[in-house]
Amino acid sequence: MALAGLFSGLNISASGMRAQRIRQNTISSNLANIETTRTDKGGPYRRQFVVFEPGNDKKDIRLLNREVALTGTQTSSNHLPVPASDFPRDERFFGKGVNVSEIREDTRPPKMIYDPSHPDSDEEGYVAMPNINVVEEMTNMIAATRAYEANATAFEASKNMYMQALQI
Repeated sequence: MALAGLFSGLNISASGMRAQRIRQNTISSNLANIETTRTDKGGPYRRQFVVFEPGNDKKDIRLLNREVALTGTQTSSNHLPVPASDFPRDERFFGKGVNVSEIREDTRPPKMIYDPSHPDSDEEGYVAMPNINVVEEMTNMIAATRAYEANATAFEASKNMYMQALQI
């Protein structure tokens, strides 16, 4: 593994945990507003969802493109110096992770519920309710939680490998 990309695994897992935390917060907001019929924009609350994109770890890219100061360095008097050609500078050695590109509003129409006594009902007695399906949101929450746990497990495994390597 490239020395400059040594911590890429940790960075990738951390970016995944950040993205899933934002996803969980968005889902929680949807569930909290499941009966909100009035918003500042007017009309009922609209379900929101997170859009992911491949990460762009600027730090790793800078490390990839800059001149490496290890050339000719010796760690001990009985070790050979590090030759320039042995340092991998291939972009494949650098992780990118994931980012949240945006949080979008669902374009599906609101649910129309007949309730003439509701203060937000129209002339025909229908109320526009948020377009949120509890089963869908709970399924998404479970998936986000599992993805967060998987990233946390990968982060911990990488950390343990680095700690064991220091013991050698």
